Amino acid sequence: MADEDVSPQSSYHRNAIKTSVHNTSAQRRRQLAVAVGKERREALIRTKRLCREALFDDNEASLEGNMNIDEERAVLNAQASQIIEDLKSAMTYQGKGAAQKKVEALRALRRLLSKSEIPPVKAALQAGAVPLLVQCLSFGSPDEQLLEAAWCLTNIAAGEPEETKSLVPALPLLVAHLGEKSSVPVAEQCAWALGNVAGEGDELRNILLAQGALLPLARLMMSDKGSTARTASWALSNLIKGPQPNAATELIRIKGVLDAIIQHLRNLDDELATEVAWVIVYLSALSEAAVRLLVKSDVVHLLVGKLASSESLQLLIPVLRSLGNLVAADSYMTDMVLVVGHNTTDQILLGLIKCLKSEHRVLKKEAAWVLSNIAAGSVGHKELIFSSEATPLMIHLLSSAPFDIRKEVAYTLGNLCVAPAKNAEQPSIIVHHLVALVNRECISAFIHLVRSADIQSAKLGLQFLELVMRGMPNGEGPKLVEREDGIDAMERFQFHENEEMRNMANGLVDKYFGEDYGLDE
Repeated sequence: MADEDVSPQSSYHRNAIKTSVHNTSAQRRRQLAVAVGKERREALIRTKRLCREALFDDNEASLEGNMNIDEERAVLNAQASQIIEDLKSAMTYQGKGAAQKKVEALRALRRLLSKSEIPPVKAALQAGAVPLLVQCLSFGSPDEQLLEAAWCLTNIAAGEPEETKSLVPALPLLVAHLGEKSSVPVAEQCAWALGNVAGEGDELRNILLAQGALLPLARLMMSDKGSTARTASWALSNLIKGPQPNAATELIRIKGVLDAIIQHLRNLDDELATEVAWVIVYLSALSEAAVRLLVKSDVVHLLVGKLASSESLQLLIPVLRSLGNLVAADSYMTDMVLVVGHNTTDQILLGLIKCLKSEHRVLKKEAAWVLSNIAAGSVGHKELIFSSEATPLMIHLLSSAPFDIRKEVAYTLGNLCVAPAKNAEQPSIIVHHLVALVNRECISAFIHLVRSADIQSAKLGLQFLELVMRGMPNGEGPKLVEREDGIDAMERFQFHENEEMRNMANGLVDKYFGEDYGLDE
């Protein structure tokens, strides 16, 4: 992914091991933001959401429980086509009760689009639903009509990509109804629809941004009404999630947005805090301007408080990701906010330890990532982590956890072994940390990383071996690496296509196991 907007300071963290971590923190934050967006879509929280609340009357008939999917789909499609015809008739009817007829037809369509796991969206579109719904959104229409029309569009937007794209003609009116002239329920429903549209991809996000959706959604996020703020926050997180940083930067600069984020994080509503935390994830991943404002506000303390106190998986995931992004982005975070000995720092460490102990894989991975960036800071931060319960937990995970967790843990343990050094070709080694890890049999786990197909992990493994061979007392390092078949692991790169890895591995073998190796014995 292109990364033209990375500032020099953004590479501060995770670059402590200069021979092992060359990636740019800002670039990785952006890549991870996209990745976590996919995780959110597929597993954690649906990027697009069907609106199902208050759908049916108690006496409303349902389809037969023994109907197979094809039969149910055929029935639903036929019902959708008939309802669209009824709506067309209601739109042209000018007699008594005309407004109510439109509302009743819209309500019937909304219920049909909400009541099944296979909503007949395609049939409704083919019958001409979108132009009718756009007409029903015209200003001056009754709120009940506007709400039902926006609700129908919300559930159409929750469909397949081509179904979502069919809403493009409706977008200007949906955006317009976010304004102060609309009632709160109508504005909230339009925000939901737009959140579904924004969740579909870059093309539709760019259209929404060009049509001015960002500012009115930001104003809705400032609402004191919990459901409105939640919906607007969720829609905003979909709208700004990149890959370009412009929208995130523009959002944080809107007056009142940062205050609203702080206010909502102080709220006891975990669902609201979750959606706001996702906004922070993308702000901190994509915008250096946002990072600077966030780390100098109360946001960090509030996120740390949520990390320490919450047991909600849905909340902890974006809280961890936000903290990891902020630590990775700005040295101010570790130097001035996470001060060793202060309550905030103790709280974050306890919260991260809690997550390392969790049964949830994603929490372990995110916690290890946050720790890896804190461990790239000062010697005080390294000592704090090393002397805590986090270190034995990570040593265990290094040999027992799934690969993605082991990789994050390896970054942390590697960073614990080197002291910060400016412009040094080789980092100075914190020997007692290195010796402790070697005595806990970590060498074999890092050699497994050298043997992995993932180049970044293999590189990290090689660089840890370099630390061992260079830093272990009494010159024991090469013997320890040889004992664990480390030479064989390094020699797999002897003719590797990756020039950097080839040169690194061959250089280590030549330096520590060349023709003079063992002659002094």
